[in-house]
Amino acid sequence: MSTSHSKAAEKFLENQTYAKWHDKTFWGVRVKRDKMAYELPEWERLRTKASELKRHTLTNIDRYLEQFSDAAEKNGVKVHWAKDAKEFNEIVYSILKDHDVKKLVKSKSMLTEECEMNPYLEERGIDVVETDLGERIIQLKGQKPSHIVMPATHLSHHDVGELFEQELNSEKGNHDPTYLTYQARLSLRNEFLTADAGMTGANFGIAETGDIVVCTNEGNADMSTSVPKLHIAAIGLEKIIPDYEALSVFVRLLARSATGQPSTVYTSHFRKHRPEASDMHIVIVDNGRSEWLADEDHWETLKCIRCGSCMNTCPVYRWSGGYSYSYFIPGPLGINLGMLRNPKEYAGNVSACTLCLSCQCTCPVKINLGEQIYMWRQKLDSLGVANKEKKMICKGLDMVFNHPSLYNAGTSLAHILNSMPSWLLENSLNPWAYGHKMMKFPKKPFHKVIEEYRKKEEGKQ
Repeated sequence: MSTSHSKAAEKFLENQTYAKWHDKTFWGVRVKRDKMAYELPEWERLRTKASELKRHTLTNIDRYLEQFSDAAEKNGVKVHWAKDAKEFNEIVYSILKDHDVKKLVKSKSMLTEECEMNPYLEERGIDVVETDLGERIIQLKGQKPSHIVMPATHLSHHDVGELFEQELNSEKGNHDPTYLTYQARLSLRNEFLTADAGMTGANFGIAETGDIVVCTNEGNADMSTSVPKLHIAAIGLEKIIPDYEALSVFVRLLARSATGQPSTVYTSHFRKHRPEASDMHIVIVDNGRSEWLADEDHWETLKCIRCGSCMNTCPVYRWSGGYSYSYFIPGPLGINLGMLRNPKEYAGNVSACTLCLSCQCTCPVKINLGEQIYMWRQKLDSLGVANKEKKMICKGLDMVFNHPSLYNAGTSLAHILNSMPSWLLENSLNPWAYGHKMMKFPKKPFHKVIEEYRKKEEGKQ
């Protein structure tokens, strides 16, 4: 049973001050993205090239996966293949168990969120510590990310200050962001020094060399891999790209699209384990991606480089927040990924789109996100998840539009509603009245006005 986005959004919008702040925050990121884009005359050519590279790689993914795996193994890395989330979690736990790991520090990875790895490992006695500041905040708060790049941006520094008072024993009432960041660093430093293993995601996997590339602004991925002796990297198969020439295109797009920076502070490359370290493992995860790749209408979703620009520009996401979506990834990307994952469970999200197509106009790899959402809407009835009220309305409109006499009578008499008491029209039975004042209907319908104008012009001739 799908969860309604609109009902969840209604709860979010109860706090209008917060909703306006959320909208302003992410629109500000979108503005920064535009500034970065306008500074590069070749921006649109880069987007086109990135889209073509993704299309080429995904349509030849078997060859590039094999090349990547072979290159990584030649580097001394142990490569594992996981068909689904269950197998991924089992592989990671097996590696940790073999190395007698009690504490795992990890940098941000939406793949591990997708596979729900943290709770799986914690149930088996592994202490899992998120080291990205935003991820650490929401881990301490017991929440999920509300955005794929800025997971805790839905919280104010006062929210974080109160949380740190409870969890890190920080100074009571001191909610200065610089002070709070310092407290987080002190706490995480001890976690790094006492960890038995480190885990990273991967922004890119280089097929030619077997490298994984991780882009961060905090250096936490480097700390997670340079202090513990064991390094595990998790990568979705769609993250593989051919070579470093291809990487040069993507790194020019990624940070500019995500946060409005020329590049991330750290772009770290991992090819093999350090001399003093024991092991490096890479787990390549499918978890439905092969099936999605075979979907002619929706395979392009796999081109995503997880920049989050589609969320930053989306008016629905900005005004409804990340937790209004039932899938763990919100916004236009999450709508499409959720429907690929389980359309009956996540169909409640497809209404969260105005079809303005701003998402696909800003997407650095030109995914047709809005068009895909429209296609999903056309499939709702065949999937058995179409809204009953909307179906009834559509049947009524179909009858009116296919009978000109009904249409003409309805539009000619609509102005009578203007004289009715507002409480008869603006109530819970009329969805339009929620957040809107009822429109005033003209005495003459538009087609009559045009018809009279045309006759008048013909008379002049």
